[in-house]
Order: sequence, then structure tokens, then C-alpha cells
Amino acid sequence: MAEIRLTRVEQGQTKIRNVPIAVTPEGFWCCPSPVVFQKTVKTQNPLNKTKPSSPPPKTTVQKKQAPFNERKPPPVPLRPGVVSDDQRNCVSDTPTVSAPIANERGPRPKIESLPRKVAIEFGEPGTSDMKVVLLGKQGFCVKLSVHKKVLVENSSYFADKLSGEESDLSCLEIDDCDDVEIYVETVGLMYCKEMKQRLIKQSVSRVLRIIKIAEFIGFASCIQSCLEYLEAVPWVGEEEEEKVVSSVLRLQNEGVGVTPVLKRVSSEVVNLPKDTLSHIMELVLTSNEERGRREMKSVVLKLLRENNSLPSYAGSADICNETIYSSCRSCTDSLLSLFREAAEPEFANKPMDSREPVVKRIALEADNLSWLLEILADRQAADEFALMWASQQELTALHAKLPIVSRYHVSCITARLFVGIGRGELLPSKDTRHLLLQTWLEPLINDYSWLQHGCRSFDRKVVEEGIGRTILTLPLENQQSILLAWLGSFLKAGDNCPNLQRAFEVWWRRTFIRPYSETQGNTLQSDSSMTSKQ
Repeated sequence: MAEIRLTRVEQGQTKIRNVPIAVTPEGFWCCPSPVVFQKTVKTQNPLNKTKPSSPPPKTTVQKKQAPFNERKPPPVPLRPGVVSDDQRNCVSDTPTVSAPIANERGPRPKIESLPRKVAIEFGEPGTSDMKVVLLGKQGFCVKLSVHKKVLVENSSYFADKLSGEESDLSCLEIDDCDDVEIYVETVGLMYCKEMKQRLIKQSVSRVLRIIKIAEFIGFASCIQSCLEYLEAVPWVGEEEEEKVVSSVLRLQNEGVGVTPVLKRVSSEVVNLPKDTLSHIMELVLTSNEERGRREMKSVVLKLLRENNSLPSYAGSADICNETIYSSCRSCTDSLLSLFREAAEPEFANKPMDSREPVVKRIALEADNLSWLLEILADRQAADEFALMWASQQELTALHAKLPIVSRYHVSCITARLFVGIGRGELLPSKDTRHLLLQTWLEPLINDYSWLQHGCRSFDRKVVEEGIGRTILTLPLENQQSILLAWLGSFLKAGDNCPNLQRAFEVWWRRTFIRPYSETQGNTLQSDSSMTSKQ
């Protein structure tokens, strides 16, 4: 972080200017106000007008300047002082005898070109026995008047530097400090009895900077107080959370206990993701509150899409799909049970209060299946759903026995499957595609009029294109049987039937205009190139 130089301190001439500081409840200096450093940096800008310090009082050659550490403190020191040193280097090697008056009035460099210096005294005034000089990269230095005992007790770094032969050192000079302000504040925290109270007023980003310095100097109690702060304070935004986690993980690699902080973002429970996802799905699927249900469906779908884009999530994808398919089977079984109840002859004679809950539950379960299908399609895992839906022959048989107003929600599921196959989002087998058309195309045609007028999300052109493309993926003879059956329905119902004319034209050309024949040396080719031109 910084290069350390060990030097001896000589007493020199100084100029003192009082600046604002912060004082602990105990009466000791803790850390400087950030304005001290900010103003110091600003004075280095040539555009800023800096008022030069007043010249020192005139002295004779024989009179000596009293050393800085020998000056008597005020009779009643309310708080220690922070001084700005404008005229000399942080560690002066000049004699203690002041220069003649004539030399003092000689040409001097501009104030803006001189490095700015701040002197800070810790603890009770006049009791320090050591200097720590911080040379910042921004062109200014800070001289800290500190106590060896405090440094050694709180910092393993300083304890190592001041041990053995170096125990009588009076100064440590630290070059190229990346963050002088925080370095000073971290040293100041060694003089605080309640570090946690001092950190309460800090921001998360500032505490992370303090941790970095405390880690460098081996200030263990400060690191612990910072971790307690980070465990309790809210983290605002993903960027701040990532910074906290990365800093804490770095400490963990060095053997520091950071588990309480990391528990916010990780869990030791092995089966938590699967169980939690299953519980969330159950809550959404069983909700009867329309607005909350609609919003949470959108939120869960969005978050699952985000998970799909993360490579680290691939290992748990199978677990997630298993949970979703378990919900699909549960909803399908519930839907079949409701259809059986609604298809009973006596059901139509029941009062409206008894029939209405069943109709609402049918619509709810159909909506649940549509939502689950959307999730699976996004995850490219809906092939099994297509097979499950194509195998619901009992459900289609009961479908014809229910009033259209009660059953048309179920056809939305079929329409979404055809759209997915037509777009290539689903790739079920040929037999599954054929079975799906055989099982559900006729019920879909029967409900088509209600779908157009009773379903706000229904897009006729998209659905018709999906049905047509699904038909054209089958062998030519299957295309013929399905399209001829459709033709009979379309000629009777007109706009109340899906318009599959484009698929009909493709089938016609394949059959009558440009048939592919093995006798001509050609083999049967995929329909994908044909449908892309339509």
C-alpha cells in the first residue's frame, strides 16, 4: 500500500493555523473533519486565490524558536488543535535557530506551488511521544502526533515496526499514501472507546475505505467494529452490495470471521432454493387477489429469466424445472377434477352461487398453466409440457360438455403451445406434435369466437401462424388430413374459425405443384426453408 521510511525528527520552525476538528465524547480528538482535507486539496489549484500567511514575528539571531512539542498547551484545553503548516517541510532538517530578518524578507515561491501540510495531535495535548508523517499522492502531507503505546496496542503493523532495535524511533514517514484522510481517521479510531458509535455516522463506502486501511495496519478491533456496522446497516443498491461482499470476501480469505455479514447473501441450508421456489410457486398459484397475483407473476417470471442468463445457475436448472413441472401436474389434476364436477348433469341446475366458484377456479387453474408454460418456454424446457397436454384426452372429452363461457380459458393453453412450436421455442417430437393437433385443434376451433372477444391477450394472427406452422412440420399425409378437416370447419364458421389459408397454400404446392420425388433423385427435405419464405 505504501513505502515506509524510518527517520529521526528534528525540531523546526512552524506556523500554526487552527482548523475545524471533531472531538470524541471523552474529550479526545478522533478524526478530522473531511473539510480539512478537501480545502487543503483545493488550495493547490492555481485558479483558487489563496491568501498568504502573515509573516512570522521578527526575532534576533540569538533567540531560538521553542520546539513544537515543548509549547505549553492552553490553561484549559477544551479540545486539541489541528494546524496547517504552510512554510516548512513535514520533517525539517534545518537548525532550530531562526534565519535573519533579511533572509525572511527575500523572494519566496508562490503559495500555490508549495505542498500543503496539516499537523494533528491525538490524545491529551502535549503528551505525544512519536510522530507519524503521511505523504499523500495529492501533494500534501499530514504529521500526526501520536503515542507509541496506543499504536503498539492496536496495530500489529506498528507493533512490528516499533519492536526491538527500533523501539526508540521518534518518527515514521509513510510515502505515497493512497487515502491519507482515511488513514488519519483510522489512526484516530485507536483513541475512541466506542468505535461503533463513531461509525454510525459514516456511510458504507467510507467504512469500506476504513476497513482497507485497518486491514493494512493490522487494526483488528477496528475491522471487527466495521464488520458489525456492515452487518447492521442497510446496503443501498446492487453496486454497493457487490462492493461490501467483495471486501468481506477478501477478509475471509485472510482468516477474518465474516459469516454474520455474508449470511445476508448466502445460506447454509442445502435444500433452501428448491423448497423456497416451491413455496413461492404455491403462494402465487393459489392466490385469488387479481392485482397482487398479476404483479407477482410478472416479478417471478422476470427473476427466473435473469437466472437463466447466469452461467452459475446452470447447475440448479434441473431442480427448478422439476419444481415447475410438479406445479404443472398439480394444476392439471385440479383442472381435470373441476371439469368432471362441471360436466355433471345436475351441475347446470345448481344455483349461481354454487356454480360461480367452480367456473372461477377453472379460469384460475387455466391461467396458472398458461403462466407455467410461459416460464418453461423461456427456459427452453417446455417439450415435456407439450406431451403432458397432448395426452389429456379425458379433459378434451369433458371440454365439449361444458358451456363455452366456462371452458374457453383452457384453449388459451393450446394456442400458446402452437405459437411456441411455430416460433421454434418448443421442439417436441413428431408424434407429440401430431397428437397435440389431434387432441386439441378441434376444441380450439370450437372456442375460437370466444377467444377473440373474451381474451384480451389473444392475438389472432400470431395464433393462426403458429397453428399453420405446426401443421406443416408433420409428414405430408398428416398435413392433408388435418387441413382438409379444417377446411370443412372454416367453410361453415368463417371468421369464427382460425384462418389457415397460408398453411393450406404451402401444402397445396407441396402436393400438386412441386412434389419432391425419390424417383428424381431427391430425398424428402425439411419444411423449415419453405415456411420461412411464406
